[in-house]
Amino acid sequence: MQKKVKVKPNSKQQKIAEQEDGSLTVHLKSPPVDGKANEELIKLLAEKFDVPKSSIRIKSGLTSRQKLVEIDDL
Repeated sequence: MQKKVKVKPNSKQQKIAEQEDGSLTVHLKSPPVDGKANEELIKLLAEKFDVPKSSIRIKSGLTSRQKLVEIDDL
């Protein structure tokens, strides 16, 4: 399954909001430095979809706020 994700780093709280078009808006506490926000994103998505972190890959947008994430279903 692939999801379009819009990331908002440096937020006060972590949360995931699903948009009408099926994409996700993810608020992260981590700053976008040294991949910390990407690590937090993968951790949050793993918890939301109840899959191991190794099942989640950022396909595109590694350094962008707009990302395409692939989630392997078990």
